Amino acid sequence: MAGRANLLNLEAVTAHVPGDASRVLLDAVSLGVERGDRIGVVGLNGGGKTTLLDVLTGDRPVEGGRVSRVGGLRMAHLAQRDAFPEGSRVRDVVLANYGADHEWASDPRIRDVLDGLGITDIERSTDGLSGGEKRRVALAAALIGELDLVVLDEPTNHLDVEGIGWLATHLIERRCAVVVVTHDRWFLDTVCTRTWEVAGGRVESYLGGYADWIYARAERSRQADAAEQRRRNLARKELAWLRRGPPARTSKPRYRIEAAEALIADVPPPRNTVELMQFATNRLGRTVLELEDATVRIAERTLLDRVTWRLGPGDRVGVVGVNGSGKTTFLRALTGERPLDSGKRVQGSTVKLEELSQELVDLPTGMRVLEATEAVAKYVRFGKQEMTASQVLERLGFPASRQWTPVGQLSGGERRRLQLTRLLMSEPNVLLLDEPTNDLDVDTLSNLEDLLDGWPGTLVVVSHDRYLTERVCDTVVALFGDGRITHLPGGIDEYLRRRESASTPVLSTPAAATPRTSAAEQRAAHKEAARLERRMETLATREERLHQQLAEAATDPSRLAELDRELKDVVAERESVELEWLAAAERAEA
Repeated sequence: MAGRANLLNLEAVTAHVPGDASRVLLDAVSLGVERGDRIGVVGLNGGGKTTLLDVLTGDRPVEGGRVSRVGGLRMAHLAQRDAFPEGSRVRDVVLANYGADHEWASDPRIRDVLDGLGITDIERSTDGLSGGEKRRVALAAALIGELDLVVLDEPTNHLDVEGIGWLATHLIERRCAVVVVTHDRWFLDTVCTRTWEVAGGRVESYLGGYADWIYARAERSRQADAAEQRRRNLARKELAWLRRGPPARTSKPRYRIEAAEALIADVPPPRNTVELMQFATNRLGRTVLELEDATVRIAERTLLDRVTWRLGPGDRVGVVGVNGSGKTTFLRALTGERPLDSGKRVQGSTVKLEELSQELVDLPTGMRVLEATEAVAKYVRFGKQEMTASQVLERLGFPASRQWTPVGQLSGGERRRLQLTRLLMSEPNVLLLDEPTNDLDVDTLSNLEDLLDGWPGTLVVVSHDRYLTERVCDTVVALFGDGRITHLPGGIDEYLRRRESASTPVLSTPAAATPRTSAAEQRAAHKEAARLERRMETLATREERLHQQLAEAATDPSRLAELDRELKDVVAERESVELEWLAAAERAEA
C-alpha cells in the first residue's frame, strides 16, 4: 500500500561511543520507519537511544552500513539539548519559515501548537528563557509545518500533566510518522503503535506501546527461563546416564505451558494496603503531619487560604497542578522549611521525615558509590523485605560495575539516583518526593515503583509522570490556584476534566460581569510585568550558570555546598518572581 510506504531505512548500521571504538552502541542494526508509524524508543540511559535518533535524522554519520531516506522527506528533529542563536526571539525560532503575521496567524494548526505549549509572547528574547521555556519553544518549532516524520528526544521534559496530554493528542491526530524517546510510560502507552528497545547494540521491535512491550519482554524472559530449565534437565539426565549406565526407556515428559497463566503466576501480589497501614501506624502513631488553619502567601498570591489538611499514617498522596501552581512551596510548607504566614503546622513526635528536592544535594565526592550508600546504612527494610545497599543501588540503575565509581565522576542523572538511594537507605517513615522521575529510564522507574510499593510509610509525591502517580499513590489532590487543597476521587482524569472545564470560555450577562481594571492600572501592571520578566530572565541565566559551576566543582565539597546554597536561593527567588509576574499579567489583561 502506498499509504504504508517506507520513509526511512537503516541497513546494517554500526555506531560506537565517540572516542571509544570498543563500546558499540549500534551493532549492524537494520530497521525502517513507515508512513504513519508512531514508534517509542526505550532502553537504559547511555544505551544508544539518542545515538539511534541522531543516525535516523542524519545528525550523526554511521561507521558502517547505510541510511536511506525517501526523496523529499519532510522531517523535524527535537534534540536533547535546546540551543538557539544568541539574540534571537521566540518568533525567530518557532516561525522561521513564515514572514508576515498573516501567513501563520490564520493557520489553526499553528495556533493550536502555540496555545497547547503555552507560548504567548513570540517577541520575547530566547536568551533569558528558563530550561522549561526553551524546551517548549524548541518543541513548538519541531511541530509546526507540514511534516512526514517527527523525531523527538525527551519531548515531555518540563511539561505538566496537561501539556503531556495535549502533546499525546496532537501526535495521534497528525498524519505524520513519529519516533520518540521518552521515559513517560503513560505517554508511550497512549501514543505509540510500535516500540523499539535499544540494548546491547541491538534494536528489538515490538508491536504496541509500553504495556505491550512489558508483556512481550516478560514472555521472552519466561521462554528463556524455560529453555534454561530444559538445558539443566538435559544436563542432569546426561550426568545420571554417565553414573549408572544406559537407563530404561521412559516416556518423554510432557510440558503444558500457557504464556498468560505462567506470567500471572510469577507476578508478585499487589500492594497490601491493610498490611502496610498496620506497619505505618506502628511506626508513626496517629499524628504524622497536619496543617491547621494554614495560610501561605507568595508575593500577592495566596497559595493556601486558612486550610486545614491532615496527612495520616500510611497515606500515599499525589499532588498535581500546572507549572507555577506552588507544588514545591506546598512541600516546603509540609516539611517546615517554608514557614506559614498564619496557622499551625503539627508534626508527630515519631516522624522521621526525608525530602527528595529537585536540586542536587551535597554528596561525599571522596567516596565511591557503594561506600557513599553504606555510609548511610548497609541494610534497609521495605515491609517484610530486607535488602543490602548494593541491591538497592542495582535496583536504581547502578549495576555492580558502577558501584565502585568515584562519586565525583558521576553524571547529573547518576548523582540524583545516588541521592534517592541514600535517602531510601536512611529508612524515613515519611517521604516527600519532588519530581522523582527526573533523569530515570523506564527500567529504573519500574524498580523505584516496585520499591515504593512495599515501603511502609507515608508518601507525598509531586510528579508530572502520570504513570508513577497512579501506580504508587492511593489519593490525588490538586492545587487549582483557589487557595485550597482539592481532593480528587477520580484521580488525574478528574483533574484534567476540571482543568478543561475551567478553561472553557463562559459568556457572562452584564449584571454578572467582573469589574474591569482601569486603563491606568493596566498600564502600571504592564510595566510591572515587564520589570518582573526582565528579573526572571536574569535569575534564569544565573540558575543556568550555577548548574554549570556545580558540574565543574564536582570534586570540591566546600565549593559544592556554597554553590548549592546559592542555587537554592536563586530558585526560590525565581519562583517568587514568577508568581508575582503571573499576578501582574492577570491585572494587565483584566
